[in-house]
Amino acid sequence: METEQFEALMMYVLVSGLMAFMAFIIWDLAKTSKAGRMGTAILFLGLGLCLFAFAAKPIIGYLVEVSFGIQ
Repeated sequence: METEQFEALMMYVLVSGLMAFMAFIIWDLAKTSKAGRMGTAILFLGLGLCLFAFAAKPIIGYLVEVSFGIQ
């Protein structure tokens, strides 16, 4: 495996692990503050939206490339 391939693979693996850890932190914050179901949903919506946007960006970029043939 070459260096570039390893770096690309580790980028996805480590960033995914960081995103999972951040989701755990949000869950723990909701549990510690006794937020209830609605508060937990609001925390995940508010704080987790940036995680979703970060994950959706490459997917949207790929779809745009495929749709319009941009390289």
